[in-house]
Amino acid sequence: MAENGLNILLAEDDPNFGIVLKDYLELHDYHVTLSQDGCQAITAFRKGKFDLCILDVMMPGKDGFTLAREIKKLDTETPLIFLTAKSMKEDMLEGFRIGADDYITKPFDSEVLLYKIKAIMHRKSGAQVAEKPEVTEYSIGQYRFQYKLRLLHLNGETHKLSPKESELLRLLCQRLNDVMPREEALLRIWQEDSYFTARSMDVYIAKLRKYLREDPSVEIINIHGQGYRLCVHNGVML
Repeated sequence: MAENGLNILLAEDDPNFGIVLKDYLELHDYHVTLSQDGCQAITAFRKGKFDLCILDVMMPGKDGFTLAREIKKLDTETPLIFLTAKSMKEDMLEGFRIGADDYITKPFDSEVLLYKIKAIMHRKSGAQVAEKPEVTEYSIGQYRFQYKLRLLHLNGETHKLSPKESELLRLLCQRLNDVMPREEALLRIWQEDSYFTARSMDVYIAKLRKYLREDPSVEIINIHGQGYRLCVHNGVML
């Protein structure tokens, strides 16, 4: 689960840019629903609950302005950020008239978008949004895992993990008894999803299985075509 806990609706008709932006936001712990046109986006908005919407202005079928008006009819409080390849004053004014909280002209610095999201959510709450404390220690069956120190403890013995082993085990812990998607781990840790990085991750999974084999209640299961699941049978992760 994303640490920020914010759900973002992203409406962007350029599939390549949309996927890149979605992955970037998810790497910063936001939940992102990507829609490739305005019709898909308004359907998603009706079905889900979103804390913020990022809308491309120029989309086929239903443009960003029309989409924004429909969103505002359903929920006047949801913040809106418009994305556009044009910097025309008339378009910007139209966006703000509809109720836009911000307006970003492509191309833009993705880091700037992150700060704009945080600023908007800060204004909406009326106070600085307190971030949840980072979890750095996990209990995995009989094991104790210290993520920051990269240490795995069992019965008085300690094993030092490599940086990638530690990052991978943390992702598995964050989804205890649930699937850790292969693509997410590859993008977060290796910054690339390819055949070779996937094979490398398989090697690291095998190493983690070796480290965790002393507790029979703990196992890492391969979920074919999806990823891996760290399971603790009759155990609780703290």
